[in-house]
Amino acid sequence: MDMEENGVSIYGQNQPAMNYVMQSLMDNINKLRTGMKEETGSDPVEHCLARIKSEDSMREKCERRNLPVTTQSALEVLTDAIGLRVVCAFIKDVYLVRDYLDQLPGCDIVEEKDYIKHAKPNGYRSLHLILKVTVNPKEMEENGIEEFLPFYFAEIQLRTISMDTWAALEHNMRYKHTIQGNQKLIESELKRCADELAATDMSMQTIRDMINEEVSE
Repeated sequence: MDMEENGVSIYGQNQPAMNYVMQSLMDNINKLRTGMKEETGSDPVEHCLARIKSEDSMREKCERRNLPVTTQSALEVLTDAIGLRVVCAFIKDVYLVRDYLDQLPGCDIVEEKDYIKHAKPNGYRSLHLILKVTVNPKEMEENGIEEFLPFYFAEIQLRTISMDTWAALEHNMRYKHTIQGNQKLIESELKRCADELAATDMSMQTIRDMINEEVSE
């Protein structure tokens, strides 16, 4: 029987555990930010957003992937029930955060797609990670969480301010309007904008490196 008809969450009783895992990732990123600010005076993260995928969106994704609408599909087959977007000022900070997440206890990168080094044909750039976060039963119990799986997946998107701005504007234009006669020209212009922003990112990183070298001498 369909879970929605029963009024049962597609996530079962896992919402508290999912929220805990999501908040733990956010807390760890904030620890990195605090440590870097104390060490270098610079914050590697401009802003960070987190969310649990909505029930409707997860059900729709299961159906689109021809998966049964079940908790197992949502949490063990699909990997984006928990999502974080980390926006950095500079390209090197993107990879700094990536390496930091990879070294966290209980966190393993099980999939990585680098659309910064290998941009999508439309110009989209971002670093996508799927983290497998192993749960510590003692921590869960100490926080009053009784129902939980051995691990949860989290999708992490890491990008610069420029990449994030382009993605937001491109999404707004593509999904708000139907592109018809000028589609190829519009796609070409969007890619040109993405490439120009990428060149700016590289230039800004070079300038930052030069400043850091001056300061360290």
